[in-house]
Amino acid sequence: MMKHIFNKGKDPQKPTLLLLHGTGGNELDLLPLAGRIDDEASVLSVRGNVSENGMPRFFKRLAEGVFDEEDLVFRTKELNQFLDDAAQEYDFDRDNMIAIGYSNGANIAASLLFHYQHALKGAILHHPMVPRRGIKLPDLSGKSVFITAGTNDPICSPVESNELQTLLENANAEVSLHWEDKGHQLTAQEVGAAKTWYSMLKN
Repeated sequence: MMKHIFNKGKDPQKPTLLLLHGTGGNELDLLPLAGRIDDEASVLSVRGNVSENGMPRFFKRLAEGVFDEEDLVFRTKELNQFLDDAAQEYDFDRDNMIAIGYSNGANIAASLLFHYQHALKGAILHHPMVPRRGIKLPDLSGKSVFITAGTNDPICSPVESNELQTLLENANAEVSLHWEDKGHQLTAQEVGAAKTWYSMLKN
């Protein structure tokens, strides 16, 4: 089981928002973000199961920007299974789930898309990296992804953001890439842009 919070929304027809924090965060971090994106949707906010020097993460890394691929694959499977179980426990539509992830959380959300065709209906990825290279992605037709990136991001280069967009689009996902002239921090402007993108989805 993963530590988590589930808040049932006012409108069961809305997607369930899956919140995935950045390194050192927890399941409380992105709750205000969910409220800004859609305050009527159910929210499932999860804490990463890995600890790096006391900081929660969703998977191990070997160095800054170097993922432990074996652990990434294992943790992605673990998270996907947890989502299956949570959907049964809390009675939400497993096929109508949109992830909102920041940094490490965005990476595990991207990894769900890379490995499991039906894990997510869509995703808002704030400052993600390419989770894995050299693998064949499932057919992501009908999936919508919103990526936000900083032109001066020291952790996630613009090249990485463009590559992730290309990989997802080649798997038939519909991808929007939003740029901020900033670094790795999560800005109010990009959250506003994500809200606009989300409001235009066919929920």
